[in-house]
Amino acid sequence: MSKQYEMRFTGSGGQGVILASVIVAEAAVLSGEHTIQSQAYGPEARGGTSKAETIISRGEIWFSKVVKPDFLLALTQGSLDKYAGELAPGAVVMADSTLTVPEGLDKNRVISIPILQTAREKVGREMTANIVAVGAINAALNLFSDDVIREAVRRHIPRGTEELNNKALAEGGLLVADMDVSRFHRVA
Repeated sequence: MSKQYEMRFTGSGGQGVILASVIVAEAAVLSGEHTIQSQAYGPEARGGTSKAETIISRGEIWFSKVVKPDFLLALTQGSLDKYAGELAPGAVVMADSTLTVPEGLDKNRVISIPILQTAREKVGREMTANIVAVGAINAALNLFSDDVIREAVRRHIPRGTEELNNKALAEGGLLVADMDVSRFHRVA
């Protein structure tokens, strides 16, 4: 792989975007890839815009900061508006379906799906939205095997919540199951 894959996860504090980024980084490690994960702390923990980043590469990573993300997850309108202008050419954007996609984004590269609604109504706990998102991201980008992503989730959730989080992961995958996602697959 000559190019690393840069990912940015955004939302509001408390939505678990940092944990989602950590889980994707963990899955990369479990798959034998190089990875770096970072996050923003501060007022984000009290409901402001939250950001976490993961870089995945089959080779060494020489710069630890995401500059132009190849992928953006946005769970709030504020985070989508703030970060949509900083994307690499051909970047994939996954946004909650309640959000309005800003002008200038290639609509063919946007995956608009009901992440928050799925967590609330199908999984039964809105706090699982981050795991729903991880399931959708993994399925859309074809990042890791099902076993690897489940193990990465298991390593970062409280004991006793495995069934709930496995359901959230599966429901996330179902959100993109009927889409032609091959154009979104990670190519780096």
